[in-house]
Amino acid sequence: MKRIALGVQYNGADWLGYQIQPHGQTVQNKLEEAIEKFACVRVGTICAGRTDAGVHAMGQVVHFDTDLTREPHAWVRGINAFLPDSIGVRWAKYLPDAPTQEDEFHARFSARSRTYHYLLFNHQVRSPLLAGRAGFTHRPLDVERMREAVKPLIGTHDFTAFRASMCQAKTPVKEMYEIDIERHGDMILFTLRANAFLHHMVRNLVGSLIYVGQGREETDWLGRLLEGRDRTVAAPTFMPDGLYLAKIEYDPKWGLPYEEPRILPAF
Repeated sequence: MKRIALGVQYNGADWLGYQIQPHGQTVQNKLEEAIEKFACVRVGTICAGRTDAGVHAMGQVVHFDTDLTREPHAWVRGINAFLPDSIGVRWAKYLPDAPTQEDEFHARFSARSRTYHYLLFNHQVRSPLLAGRAGFTHRPLDVERMREAVKPLIGTHDFTAFRASMCQAKTPVKEMYEIDIERHGDMILFTLRANAFLHHMVRNLVGSLIYVGQGREETDWLGRLLEGRDRTVAAPTFMPDGLYLAKIEYDPKWGLPYEEPRILPAF
């Protein structure tokens, strides 16, 4: 058996999340159907990170095992021929054989870090051109206040205050490597990189940061939420529209291709 990794992009507005569901309206459903149509055999895929309904991906990574031999470019073109326009395979790569199962490449468990972007349109009036592609809030936001507010989040912490009630992670303790917030005119780009994220963690953090940016809460609020570990006192989960799984980082030894994400709306 050969293990193949794929780089996948998708516009999540059309889909009810990544993970396979009986109704079939997910990215994984369509990807596995396309692989089956091209390879004429059913295969199961493993992804680096399951995204929710409405969430997009610029750098999702999946793997699957097969006995078939095709050139990498043939896998890309062949699978894409059976995918809808909102889902696409960007690259394919065979992974080297490993002496033991523990040494094999695994899309989820081999990942060193995940990076998410959240794109927010901050203007008095919404733009229909950004519907489903960026979050929206009409009240002015102070970026400097939000930058100050994220400082206590860097490092290893219990992120229970920003964890969805249905989260299945074994532990709420994650290591946040960096949070960057940039304003480009009416667009605000949040970039978060961590070893892993909890269910709804990025959207819950963005929702709480918006409260700080609007002046509804003080800049030390997120630090106090972190210490209190009470999800009920943080801001509501923010809309999924502007959330993008941007990059999965792996050990360079795997030699996976990486495309610098430069395709966000308005950038």
